[in-house]
Amino acid sequence: MNPLLRRLARLFLILALPATLAACGINTLPTQEEQAKAKFADLQSDYQRRADLIPNLVSTVQGYAAQERAVLTEVTEARASATQVKLDASSLNDPAALQRFQEAQDRLSQGLGRLLAVSENYPDLKSNQNFLVLQSQLEGTENRINVSRRDYNEAVRVYNTSLRTFPIALWAATFQRNQKPMSLFQAAATAQNAPSVNFNIAPPGGATTTTTTTSNATTTR
Repeated sequence: MNPLLRRLARLFLILALPATLAACGINTLPTQEEQAKAKFADLQSDYQRRADLIPNLVSTVQGYAAQERAVLTEVTEARASATQVKLDASSLNDPAALQRFQEAQDRLSQGLGRLLAVSENYPDLKSNQNFLVLQSQLEGTENRINVSRRDYNEAVRVYNTSLRTFPIALWAATFQRNQKPMSLFQAAATAQNAPSVNFNIAPPGGATTTTTTTSNATTTR
């Protein structure tokens, strides 16, 4: 072959190879993995926003309902636990690590539900502007968390599906063996239940015990 033609053929192969590999999907898995990690970062940001709001909420409720120390303590401890259980993007393919993280966040969600239910027994607290603002912000944050979890799960579903389907599965079995399935967030076992609040601690001054069950709207004073 003419030396010039040989060099041109070699140059063509060099230029064509990246395009060929890209067309075959070699970049698909890393791209989808990074997208899933980005969605998880958004979720972490929403969880942090919630954690930042809680101290002010607890302080506000305590000013009106200090006797409800059991639920106040529960939320404070649940927040501490949720912020201590760390999960970074490198652990998203570890189901056990994700479960520990999710359980800590779910305990905090349940505690917050009970804390917000306290306001039903304290009309002055229900009308407090600071409490109303914090309650609104927390409710908005919970909605953002739900959306972020859904977006993360969808990104993981796309990535995990690619790992198992042709032709991307060929790359996963050869050059990209380090690509592992990522874990999904699951609904909490108590997600379908309304928060139940039972306070058996007598408030100062000998007032009667208050029991509130939000699931059947029963209140005893």
